[in-house]
Amino acid sequence: MPDEEPSGLRRRVVLGGAGAAVATAAVVPVARAAEVIAPPSAARESDFTTGWRFALANPDGVTDPGGRFADAAEPGFDDSAWQIVDVPHDWSIELPPTEQGTDSGSGFFRGGLGWYRKAFTLPPSLAGRRVSVEFDGVYSDAHVYLNGELLGHHPYAYTGFAFDLTAALHTDGRTPDVLAVRATNPLPSSRWYSGSGIFRRVRLVVTDPVHVARHGTFVTTPDIAAGRGTVRVVTDVANDSGAAVTAEVRTTVTDPAGRAVATGTTSVAVPAGVKAKAATTPRVERPQLWSTSAPRLYRVRTDVVVGGRVLDTTTVDFGFRHAEFHPDNGFSLNGEPMKLRGVNLHASQGALGAVIDPAALEHQLRLMLAMGVNAVRTAHNPPDPQLVTVCERLGILLMVEAFDCWRTGKLAYDYHRDFDEWSGRDIAEMVHAAKNSPAVVLWSIGNEVPDASMAGGPEIAAGLIAAVRAIDPTRPVVMGTDRYRSVPAPGSPQDLILQQLDGLGVNYNNAESVDGLHQRYPDKFFFESETSSETSTRGFYQEPELLNTGENHTPGKRATSSYDNNLAPWTLSGEYSLKKDRDRKYCQGQFLWAGQDYLGEPTPYDVFPVKTSFFGAVDSAGLPKDAFHLFRSQWTTAPMVHLTPMDWTNHRPGESVAVWVYSTVDTVELVLNGKSLGVRKFDRKTTVDGRPYLETSEPAGDDKNAPSGSYTSPNGGTGKLHLTWTVPFAPGTLTAIARAGGREVARDELVTAGPPRAVRLGVDAPGGGVVAGAMTFVTASVVDANGVVVPGAEPVLRFTVAGPGRVAGVDNGRQELAQGYQQPTIPAFHGLAVAVIAATGGRGPITVTASAPGLVPGKLTFPGTPLGQRHGPGARAVEVVPIPVVSTADASYSGAPDTLPSAMLDGNPATGWSNHYSKPATATLNAVSRPRAEDWVSLAWPSAQRIAAVTANFVVDAKLALPVAVEVAYRTARGFEPVRNLRITWGTGSNDPTSFAFDPVVTTQVRVTMTARGFLRISALLAR
Repeated sequence: MPDEEPSGLRRRVVLGGAGAAVATAAVVPVARAAEVIAPPSAARESDFTTGWRFALANPDGVTDPGGRFADAAEPGFDDSAWQIVDVPHDWSIELPPTEQGTDSGSGFFRGGLGWYRKAFTLPPSLAGRRVSVEFDGVYSDAHVYLNGELLGHHPYAYTGFAFDLTAALHTDGRTPDVLAVRATNPLPSSRWYSGSGIFRRVRLVVTDPVHVARHGTFVTTPDIAAGRGTVRVVTDVANDSGAAVTAEVRTTVTDPAGRAVATGTTSVAVPAGVKAKAATTPRVERPQLWSTSAPRLYRVRTDVVVGGRVLDTTTVDFGFRHAEFHPDNGFSLNGEPMKLRGVNLHASQGALGAVIDPAALEHQLRLMLAMGVNAVRTAHNPPDPQLVTVCERLGILLMVEAFDCWRTGKLAYDYHRDFDEWSGRDIAEMVHAAKNSPAVVLWSIGNEVPDASMAGGPEIAAGLIAAVRAIDPTRPVVMGTDRYRSVPAPGSPQDLILQQLDGLGVNYNNAESVDGLHQRYPDKFFFESETSSETSTRGFYQEPELLNTGENHTPGKRATSSYDNNLAPWTLSGEYSLKKDRDRKYCQGQFLWAGQDYLGEPTPYDVFPVKTSFFGAVDSAGLPKDAFHLFRSQWTTAPMVHLTPMDWTNHRPGESVAVWVYSTVDTVELVLNGKSLGVRKFDRKTTVDGRPYLETSEPAGDDKNAPSGSYTSPNGGTGKLHLTWTVPFAPGTLTAIARAGGREVARDELVTAGPPRAVRLGVDAPGGGVVAGAMTFVTASVVDANGVVVPGAEPVLRFTVAGPGRVAGVDNGRQELAQGYQQPTIPAFHGLAVAVIAATGGRGPITVTASAPGLVPGKLTFPGTPLGQRHGPGARAVEVVPIPVVSTADASYSGAPDTLPSAMLDGNPATGWSNHYSKPATATLNAVSRPRAEDWVSLAWPSAQRIAAVTANFVVDAKLALPVAVEVAYRTARGFEPVRNLRITWGTGSNDPTSFAFDPVVTTQVRVTMTARGFLRISALLAR
């Protein structure tokens, strides 16, 4: 069985320090030279992430059909043909996406059965010491073997675990030991992309028999609310020797500058084979507080001394801070009132899959900081300890969550299968792993669990709450839920659970329902654990006059609008969510769903190859969408202004373009080619409790429940969070100038782009600075001769690396993308793509080149780093060149999955293409199904054809109409040009052919553009 003590101490020294070099020899089958662990001097922990062997036994199931891996745990098993990998490792992201045996929830990536092996040799000096292996996470159901013997298993992927290796190890300096891990990912096991394998860090821990137990230090600051710097350090001392001992426990507190500022000492009697607690209470004078703006970290060093000899030393970081969640007054940190400006983040890292790299985490979190974020919810599982470390260093608060389900599951192979046996241990591990972090302010026992509205739910909740409070009584226990959209009936499961919790996170409640909960439960605090879920595609815009829009199901055009106007039935617009939270002092804040697009769960589509979500404020490549700037305008105070759409190129001359402006400044002027288009102003308003904000007077029309038809603030405001202009398009420069007191303080500018000329590379992240580390995110921009990004450019970019680095992955943020991520090529999307460059640990500069046919290549050089892995992400990349899909029939817009352009060619009059859509109502908006003013259909051929006519069979009924005007154009080298002498012969009835005849043309594509007052449907389209 695994060691069930808590995990997460940061240890002071690692094997491999002075006098403890770690060397890895060539890997050969079984008798190969194993990794040699040299004798440590005062070392405790060794990085165990390199030199693993991996075999994917079955990508399509969790069985071993031929029995080839039946003996994979045995020391003598021949693994010479296996891949060499460094961990963290995710085998799923290395596979090509496929429709076969997968679904959209997994991002169309496979799981299956995988094996890992690692051979290592220990020196004689370790005889008599305790040796264990610690895993931060394995997806999933890890079975761990040492020298062929099963040590135990650990089902849950997201909690750490440890096994004592001592009894079965060789410590003669010659005989290799072999650690083997079997991991499985049966599909479906997760509602979003999970990854597969040893996807978090591994370490080898060596101690004396008397030592600090795993997760054996708990640091609290009980008097900090009163301004006193008492540090209570409780240490679990384990005695694995055969005799009782009396141990002296010494604690030393160091300040953020590393100076010792307080000490404490106590003694504890520890019988043989047990653990004993020892408490010290050093006091720090004038402690520096940890806050979101100044995240000052202290450190506790613990020495265990027996007979005058230091047997063990550990360190743990902590901070002085006081967090309060008040049911009426909201959240405060160190006495300073603030809202939780949070985001939900899943555990994957875009092109890296589920591999967690600290530089990648910091890159992601600095993007969130630039948006104004101060909190993260670890949706919906315990985080990698590295995330906790980065957050406490950057000043980001954490809501740490345990489970996505309890006893009642959501999928066939999710955690419900292991809940009864393992949930107590797993939630304890979650708390122990992060209990010392000042960033953690909330423990969550679950997300949208079905049991919350079932009879057994209150008892389950009671057990989980008790398990958390038994370890940490200092932080509130909450859950995130969609089961409280109305006030629970007295005695209902929801009521009984809420009475046990300290507070509740609600998902997608409208304003009235949140108010009702606050009134019914005045002693509980409320916040929004998920808000908005508005969906968008970077750089795509649709029907800004509508508050909710339909989806385009045409293959290759599946995207959603960035005007904050694409909503699923349960979701709310970003602006509504911001206003609702802003106006309620009692509401502690919100967690936007989601901070970044993630693999899997691609609502509103459920079709290959749409494989990433649309919910993020930032796309999967880390490129901000317009939603990023909406939230930035409300969550930051520095002067900023942002133009939507982010494209002043792909418009027709004279076309009316809805221009939205987000800003933190009340006055903005819009200028086109030097000519002012007018000044717009936000009104300066205050909430009923006196907090200032900006909002327009123009009604938003965004709440069908309100008498005004708009969300109405308690102060009567009904406005919008953006300024609007309607601008006839003209090529040139569009500029938004924000002014305060008549002085320009910020501007945003869009320039019409010319033809693509070159590729430009950069590494600057929004918010400033470059995140240095083992992973560097390089953005490639396709630019014209003047350096302007060409938003319509989508050439295939090839990334190459010279020096000590490699391409770890590529992404362009497009949700509908058939290719995999771990290869060197990718098309630009709206002019941009990102390559993740992994350092390999060598010396010298790293030079990245991005090239595309006909474009001047871009080059970027940056310093190498001793960090990095030789066999990490991208090391096994296999380029898979996507086969271009040539659509014979195409359309600008298809309103449903079963009315695609291909249906015009199937010969069945009962099927056909249509632009008809019906968008269901949401909690705040009515259903919508509004005919589109214009759409086109087309036919294409691999080689040029002589065409003189097109016939279309229009279906006409109460909802479907004939077009009122038609234009026909054909493709030339210059683009589409209108045909000459167009003659139309209309059909006489529904489904009768209508003929569009014209002077003959030779072309590869002909397009029919239709203006209509109703929806259109064509059952057959033919060219002749």
